Amino acid sequence: MMELLPIKETLAENAGFQDHQDCKPSLAMTVDFFNRIGYQPPWIGYYARKNGELVGSAAFKGAPQNGRVEIAYGTFPPFQRQGIATEMCRELVLLARQTDPAVTITARTFEPDNESSRVLQRNGFVGLGTVWDEEDGTVWEWEYRD
Repeated sequence: MMELLPIKETLAENAGFQDHQDCKPSLAMTVDFFNRIGYQPPWIGYYARKNGELVGSAAFKGAPQNGRVEIAYGTFPPFQRQGIATEMCRELVLLARQTDPAVTITARTFEPDNESSRVLQRNGFVGLGTVWDEEDGTVWEWEYRD
């Protein structure tokens, strides 16, 4: 069973993640992101734990804006190609639906046909086409459909 562990608002509150080799690269960036956009649980970042091991990270890219929330996820290298990303995506969708059943859940990928796109498709997302992203440039946008 997959468990999403909340990343807390400050580095000091995340002592349990600071020494984990796969969390180190993303933890400070995540806390910095919270400082820029705000910390509004459950619309935050998480580390995913499965069978007692941290296997990846999953996040909402901020609280919903105009009824829409974007998700993101990534599997740590030792756990790639094992269905972990599909599970993380599913957990984010469930959390969003439990919190606000009316919210539109979106995601973005760099290409319409890659592993992340297949993860989204397995979870009920459909491709909407390309959009401009301030951080990433032209990306493919996906939307969850019940």
